[in-house]
Formats: sequence, structure tokens, C-alpha cells
Amino acid sequence: MTDARKPSFTSAIGRRSLLLGAGSLGASGIVSAKLGMPYIGNAAAAEPIKIGMIWAKTGTIVDQSEYLAQGGMLALEQRNNMLLGRPAEIVWLDEPNPQGAQQNAERLVGEHKVVGMVGGALSSFALAISAVAKKAKVPYIAANAATGELTGKSCNKYTFRLQPPVDVHVRVLAPYCADVGKKWYLLTAAYAFGQDIKRSFEEYAKANGITIVGADEVPVGTPDYSSFILKIRQAKPDVVIGGIAASDLTTFLKQWNELGMKGRIPFAEISVGNTDLWGVGPDAADGLYTITWYYKNPNNPPEEQAMAAAYEKKYGRPAADKAWMGWMGMKTLLDSIEAAKSTDSAAIVAALEKWSTKRDGLDVHYRDFDHQMISRLLVAGIKPKITDKWDYFDIKAELPKTTADIEKAFGSQADSACKMDAV
Repeated sequence: MTDARKPSFTSAIGRRSLLLGAGSLGASGIVSAKLGMPYIGNAAAAEPIKIGMIWAKTGTIVDQSEYLAQGGMLALEQRNNMLLGRPAEIVWLDEPNPQGAQQNAERLVGEHKVVGMVGGALSSFALAISAVAKKAKVPYIAANAATGELTGKSCNKYTFRLQPPVDVHVRVLAPYCADVGKKWYLLTAAYAFGQDIKRSFEEYAKANGITIVGADEVPVGTPDYSSFILKIRQAKPDVVIGGIAASDLTTFLKQWNELGMKGRIPFAEISVGNTDLWGVGPDAADGLYTITWYYKNPNNPPEEQAMAAAYEKKYGRPAADKAWMGWMGMKTLLDSIEAAKSTDSAAIVAALEKWSTKRDGLDVHYRDFDHQMISRLLVAGIKPKITDKWDYFDIKAELPKTTADIEKAFGSQADSACKMDAV
């Protein structure tokens, strides 16, 4: 357990301690701040409220997870580590694989008695955590996963998802790809996220007269893409549609550049992160993407601009989109606990269903029938000349614009495969 006599380490925690699971705070992985808290006479009232956080500390997604975790911790720090007038703390556990994510979600519920969870850096991890949330009846915010299944056939009353699903990203990006050319090659990861991308782009292609000239599914952690790149070069597509995430995308784009393909065949992918491109470097960065948030977007509301400034001051670098996603996912949970005036799961779920905020005139909220957050996406290309080591993206559009376009992109309740159970 965290020693209440020790000072907070959250304000000084760095990359090494993050990746070690806040090891300086003890083996439990608890990140908390209690020093300076007002005296609370009632012992029960003084018991800290615990929030579970499950982001990868190892594996291919770890660079993104660092930002996701930092954003989540910042959201609680901005409340002075207090909820409902009581000390609050985050318990951060690893998600080395889907089974490990499930086991650690069970630990958070069973051992640490958390009142809610945020996490799931990959879709397969999020689905595993969601199953635990449903069984344990604990609210869960999936802040990064994009598979449609999470708010589709595998939806449940306790799971809320921040990231727009794959289908929405595809409906936003595919028309741009079609404008480039009618012959596509698909290179996607062999797990839920990549499989959703493959299916969605194939469906769009079939409905819009586009030919798929080749398609490969690749394992997570593929170290050498040269054989796939040679197949792409021989197929001569107009566009390569990617569906590989995090460090896998970084590896691919570096090798794509090394083999002289940058600028020869356009590359496009949905739902990328700043860290994916930062890892590639300015010389190899290339492509057209959908992204969830950008720190230089002038349409960011004042609260998000303040978050970005606070993050950069604390960590000495701009807030990546994943930092915002970790922050926003945690913020919605914390806001809802306060709104519920309770740590009761049913009350928090009800508050999450009512939570909303304004972003550039749009009422951003979780839909009550599937718990999908409604928000816009950015279509972004890579700047032709990168002069700032952080500022890679040239924002082309923020979509969907109108209420009608948003419903068309996200689908209606009649279109949804979600059959929500009662709490």
C-alpha cells in the first residue's frame, strides 16, 4: 500500500519510473498523492478512492501507453488528487497481452477495489478488460481501442469508448483515398483492429467501384516488411491502405523509405498517433491519416488548450493525441464520479450516460444505446517540410461536420449491433 507519510511522486514521475510501473511508489503500482491533504476526522471518509488504469508497460504499444498514462494521471492531479472530498489515487497495472489485461483488470477489482477503470491500448486488450468490467459491474472507459466490436456485438452497460470505431475512421478517410486512385493494396495487422480495417475498406471498395489489387495480414511485432513492400511494388496500386499500429507502423514506414517507396505510392492509414510518426522521424514520415486530436488544432476548447500547456510544462514536450485520450478518458470518469456524488457503479454509469462537453459547436457525449463517444476526427497529411521535431501534421479537415453527417458516419441505433443489458 502507499505510505501516506511520503510526499507525492506524481509531479516528478519520469519515463523510467512510468515504464517500471511507478516502482518508486512500491510494488503495487499505485500512483497517489496524499501529502498536504486536509485532515478528515472520519476514518472511512479518509479512505482513498482508487481508480484503475491499465496501459501497457511492455511490448509494441508501450510508447503510446506512456502518453496515455501520463494524460490519465494529469487529469487526477488537476483535481489535486481529490474526489468527493476524499484523497484519490490511481492504480496502474500492465497489459502485456489480452490474457494479462484480463487478469490485471480482475486484480484491480478484486484486490484494489477500484471504483472505475481506464485503459486498453490495443483493441484485443480492451475487449478483455471490458469482459471483466461487465462481470464485476465496474465502469470502464476504453480510451484508445477502435474495434467496432467494443460498442457493437460485445457492448455492455459498464463499458464506454472514447475513440471513434474503425468504421467511422474509414468513412472519413476512404473518400480521400478514392480521390487518389481506384486500385488499393491493404496491409493490415492480424488482430481485431487490423481485421476491422480490412473489412471496412473492402466494403467501401466494393460499394464504390474500387479494386483491391492485393491484401496481406501481418503479425504484430513484424520486424521485416521488405517482402510485403516488394509485393506492393509489383502490384502497382494507386494507394496503400495501412492497418498496423504503433511501433509496427514506425518500422514499416522506415523500411518503406529505405526501399525508395516514399513519394512513389501514397500511403494512408486510420487512427494513427503522433508517437507513431515521431518515431519514424522527419525524413521517413509520409502518408495521409485520421487522428483523434492534435495539440495545435485552433479549434481545441480552452480546457484542452490548458491541458496541453500543463502537459508540456510538466513533461517538456507537446501533448500527443494519446496524452489527450488518456486525459479525456480519465476526466470523463472523474467528472461522472463527482456528478454521481457516489462511488456506486450504477450511479457512475448513469452519470457517464449524461456526461457531455462542447467542442467546436459539437455536443461531445457518450451515446446511451451503445456508449460510443460522439466526436469529430482530423484528416491530416505530413508537412512537405518539417521544421519542428514535434509538428508533423498538416490538418486538412475536421469531420464529420454536420449533425446529419455525424449520424451517417457513426450510424444510428437501428444500425447498431449493440444490445445493451440493464445495470
